[in-house]
Amino acid sequence: MSQNITVKLLVLDVDGVMSDGKVTYTSDGSELKSFNIKDGVGIKRIQKAGVQTAIITGRVSPMVERRASELGIHHLIQGREDKLAALKELLVSVSIDLEEVAYMGDDLPDIEAIASVGIGACPADAVPAVRAQADWIASLNGGDGCVREFCDHILDVVTA
Repeated sequence: MSQNITVKLLVLDVDGVMSDGKVTYTSDGSELKSFNIKDGVGIKRIQKAGVQTAIITGRVSPMVERRASELGIHHLIQGREDKLAALKELLVSVSIDLEEVAYMGDDLPDIEAIASVGIGACPADAVPAVRAQADWIASLNGGDGCVREFCDHILDVVTA
């Protein structure tokens, strides 16, 4: 990975990245999802540095909508399995090139996006095929602060 990359957009998957990938259902059918507060601080720091933020996720969840709203995430795309196609559509609307994107995902639906952007990243517990494709691998697992670690890396090492 080149250190002279300018990151204009940080894109995150949710399940397995912003959360630990577990879905818990209550007896009334409600769904529970946990998010790491440290990740939120990292997202706020990167936004303050002028980087736009986005979530692209295959599932549709009101908890994700709430978390995105709380964090001031600029772009929320839910229910999209083809992450690269969704990303390319978003980039047209914001006039950002793939090379100016940092993307973090953990599983096979993320692999093409990870391979196509300026910095493709994954949590420590990503599936092996994603780890093999990533430019940068967090030392932390999904839901355990890997997003914060990636944000800090972008701010510390990459020109933002």
